[in-house]
Amino acid sequence: MIRNIYKRILAGFTLFTLELLLVWALFLACVIGFLYLGREVLQGDPIGLDEAAFAFAASLESPAMNSFIRFITFFASQQFLIPAALLLIGYFLFVRKHRWYTLKVPVVALGSITLNVVLKYFFDRPRPLMPLVHASGLSFPSGHSMVAASFYGLIIYLVWKHVKPAELRYLLVLLLVMFVAVIGFSRIYLRVHYATDVLAGFSAGFLWVVLGIWFLRRLERFSRKEVSPALTDDHYNY
Repeated sequence: MIRNIYKRILAGFTLFTLELLLVWALFLACVIGFLYLGREVLQGDPIGLDEAAFAFAASLESPAMNSFIRFITFFASQQFLIPAALLLIGYFLFVRKHRWYTLKVPVVALGSITLNVVLKYFFDRPRPLMPLVHASGLSFPSGHSMVAASFYGLIIYLVWKHVKPAELRYLLVLLLVMFVAVIGFSRIYLRVHYATDVLAGFSAGFLWVVLGIWFLRRLERFSRKEVSPALTDDHYNY
């Protein structure tokens, strides 16, 4: 009995430590990656990665690929993400009745959009020439990539926390990561963003998810401490 309890405690501690290390590694990688890419862009010199990415995308061009890419890029557009975010908010508000998850969706989504606009005006990088579709505004970092990383990054967090079968959890996380990567590639394929725009968008988007979730979890714990101890645990079942 004692041995089983010890094994459970050890397994829980190991999992917590592994998750913490992964979060810190993601956080540091995003910070370092964005700072490096931002410095390269501010220098104003041509970047070999951008040209290589455009050349690779051009080698894949075909009518079928064009249709597929336009379909994929739609899933990081306002036309899709706004209804999807509202549905997710409604699910947590009325079905799960979890008010903190209801807050996480708009904080992550709206915060990511606002931060992207600020960063675009700070770096003031024009878009690539001869795009395959119409695109307006500035280029760095990619808004589609940043919002995709933040919104689907939140979905990844929810999957990691709530999907119980480990095999299914890992599979869903892998598929979501691949989906975000393909969305980023779609912006390069359509020549509306450079590869460095996309990588910077990923870095800033995932960074915002980590910071947003961390802040809201701290706020949630603080609010629970401020509630009167006379209240029963039933008051916390939201």
